[in-house]
Amino acid sequence: MKNIFLSIVLLLTVSISWSQRNQIITYIDMEYILENVPEYLEAQNTLNEKVVKWRKQLDKEARYIEVLKTDLANEKAILTRDLIEEKEEEIALKQEELRRLESLYFGPRGDMFTFRKQLVKPIQDQVYNAIQSIASRKKYDFVFDKSSDLVMLYSNKKYDISELVLSNINRTRLIDEKKAKKKEKNAPKKLTEKQKKVISIKETAVAKQELIRAKKKKVLEERKKALEERRKELIRKREEKRELLRKKKEALKKKKEEQKKEQEQKENNN
Repeated sequence: MKNIFLSIVLLLTVSISWSQRNQIITYIDMEYILENVPEYLEAQNTLNEKVVKWRKQLDKEARYIEVLKTDLANEKAILTRDLIEEKEEEIALKQEELRRLESLYFGPRGDMFTFRKQLVKPIQDQVYNAIQSIASRKKYDFVFDKSSDLVMLYSNKKYDISELVLSNINRTRLIDEKKAKKKEKNAPKKLTEKQKKVISIKETAVAKQELIRAKKKKVLEERKKALEERRKELIRKREEKRELLRKKKEALKKKKEEQKKEQEQKENNN
């Protein structure tokens, strides 16, 4: 209701300004534009592949935790208090690791946020540059985004410049491709110092990103290894305690059988 009220006030204000100053208002549909930009679709597909991979990893860890919980529930009746506490500690460690992984992938500063920003930013720049170029050329005073939080109670299709923006982006792409081909054709075989510097900067940036990812991966692998060793140690201790309990039971059973035989002999002698 608040958004609708603010939208009505804004539209009335713009309408009054337009009638007084003869201002020109138009709008775009950003979602429609992005869906028709090939680079955006490619970026979205790339991001989706990453998300699917990360989700599979999280699901795998979650299923393993459920298996640990089920095993504990089934064996709880025959386990000692120490063994129960050890298994509960192992489950808690795995749950903490799962939360850390989820934050690493989907947190506010996680891999998905960083990856999306890297992929989408250049495409958004294309769209905004096209809008600015069109607005400047046609002298538009306001350009609204139909797909944003602004509630448009009514929009006339003839004021939608989304197709014009797409045409501008496509035309710019073709021009850039022609320039690139011409530059590539006329470029000297040897790289200039400026080109070498640009390449060096890019390679340094890529290497830095790879180093960061390698460090993250190493930390994750070390934690996994520590958890696995901890799990094996817990299993070993559990088996030792089970074996000790089994031996105690056998000794007790044997002792009872011997006492029974002694009782029977006494009764026979009497």
